[in-house]
Amino acid sequence: MGGCFSKPKPVELKIEVVLPEKERGKEELSASGKSSPRAYQGNGTARHFHAEERLPAPHPYPGTQDCVEAAVCHVKDLENGQWVPGLMREVELGWGKVLLVKDNGEFHALGHKCPHYGAPLVKGVLSRGRVRCPWHGACFNISTGDLEDFPGLDSLHKFQVKIEKEKVYIRASKQALQLQRRTKMMAKCISPSAGHSGSTNVLIVGAGAAGLVCAETLRQEGFSDRIVLCTLDRHLPYDRPKLSKVITVDVRNKKVVFKDGFKLEYSKLLLAPGSSPKTLSCKGKEVENVFTIRTPEDANRIVRLARGRNAVVVGAGFLGMEVAAYLTEKAHSVSVVELEETPFRKFLGERVGRALMKMFENNHVKFYMQTEVLELRAQEGKLKEVVLKSSKVIRADVCVVGIGAVPATGFLRQSGVTLDSRGFIPVNKMMQTNVPGVFAAGDAVTFPLAWRNNRKVNIPHWQMAHAQGRVAAQNMLAQEAEMSTVPYLWTAMFGKSLRYAGYGEGFDDVIIQGGLEELKFVAFYTKGDEVTAVASMNYDPIVSKVAEVLASGRTIRKREVELFVLHSKTGDMSWITGKGS
Repeated sequence: MGGCFSKPKPVELKIEVVLPEKERGKEELSASGKSSPRAYQGNGTARHFHAEERLPAPHPYPGTQDCVEAAVCHVKDLENGQWVPGLMREVELGWGKVLLVKDNGEFHALGHKCPHYGAPLVKGVLSRGRVRCPWHGACFNISTGDLEDFPGLDSLHKFQVKIEKEKVYIRASKQALQLQRRTKMMAKCISPSAGHSGSTNVLIVGAGAAGLVCAETLRQEGFSDRIVLCTLDRHLPYDRPKLSKVITVDVRNKKVVFKDGFKLEYSKLLLAPGSSPKTLSCKGKEVENVFTIRTPEDANRIVRLARGRNAVVVGAGFLGMEVAAYLTEKAHSVSVVELEETPFRKFLGERVGRALMKMFENNHVKFYMQTEVLELRAQEGKLKEVVLKSSKVIRADVCVVGIGAVPATGFLRQSGVTLDSRGFIPVNKMMQTNVPGVFAAGDAVTFPLAWRNNRKVNIPHWQMAHAQGRVAAQNMLAQEAEMSTVPYLWTAMFGKSLRYAGYGEGFDDVIIQGGLEELKFVAFYTKGDEVTAVASMNYDPIVSKVAEVLASGRTIRKREVELFVLHSKTGDMSWITGKGS
């Protein structure tokens, strides 16, 4: 999730990007008159890399004058139980801060903020040699600082630690202290594209999170052959993927044909086409100012048209509710239309859904529940009213439709790549399709969820797309990696963050600790006697703790949670990391 109106983070790609013919003609040419590989950054800047060029390799300690070294604490300051959570402490070093960790008797020093959104890692969860972010669940190896689980793309800096006379000393680069993030080294491309534009070693269809991470992982693992990422999206790349206009995939001859006639051969193929939003099928669906959200331009236009006017949101899932929350400060009125009794009902349950609904109503959002849109009425071609099946008529100048999505896999129907009855691409634990050398990742796949007994699921989360892209890349390189990530999502509404980990579809009970009215709670979702998911507000880092327990292969039993809720007076959740089968 992460907010549909959130600002895309700049991302650098050391790959080639193939555009349609009419766009390719606008691209700059190299001195030889042929297109050269480009490294794009999400904020629009770009520069050319040549095959013989090496990317700079910054040394963590370039010189004495560029470093700072100091004693930060006594060795006994991190005795068991003194610092919570775990054996972690945030310490001052020069003009910056460092996360000091003691694990199995050894000290480690790392960047203190999660490079994804800046969460203080000292408030996270230390377990199994890694620290998990308290906000969004990213995991970092405490020995190397490397990113081990998503979301995000960057790793942490690792600093030198030494013990002298019972004091802990840390030595760090001043630049690293300021940056608080580290991009892993990537291999250079040694296969120039000149004269070979019709073939590539790795072809990635779709420029979303899965495609981006697949490309970066290949380079980080030393892959130096050609990588081509195909997209029509001019924003390269950002949180939401958009399908390239591929017309056919010929898996027998390992070739992809685009609508403009351009052909590209490949050795390995990643299919990451994402999904397409569902649209309304009611009368008047063609009127102006009715939107689904696919691009930053869509979001910006909605905000511009809704300012000081009447907005209607159809759908009370994550997308619809995020849009409604954002528009409350912009629009004259915001109304939400939903078929269910409460928002998020299937995902978060009736009680949590009603608590969140009340929060929206307190912020002047009007709900029309258990009904659907019957007609969109226009005046001079532009939306004026939304008519519901309940006979209610809502004044509307702009309408945002967030009623779900379907996999954008129509171009694969005659390809030989298997699709299920809903159009999803089934893959195994290694993200492989039924066709050798063809992998798939992201919103368009179903995959076996390891900790739910390999149940085949579709989880359209940004974090999962990152993880799937990495596993696909690793298996292109024959590393035999498997998907083991615990799903972790989040959303922010009216300044409050909701976090969720696990896979709770089909839950049969919800056990709640804390106060729903105060929006300070943790909800455990159970199926039979097993906890399958957890959601929380203002209860950090409980969701990260549960995610880490599930990732370790341990099971949290329903009875354990019930006993805790029955007897707990403090709301302390430290027991969770010591419980489970």
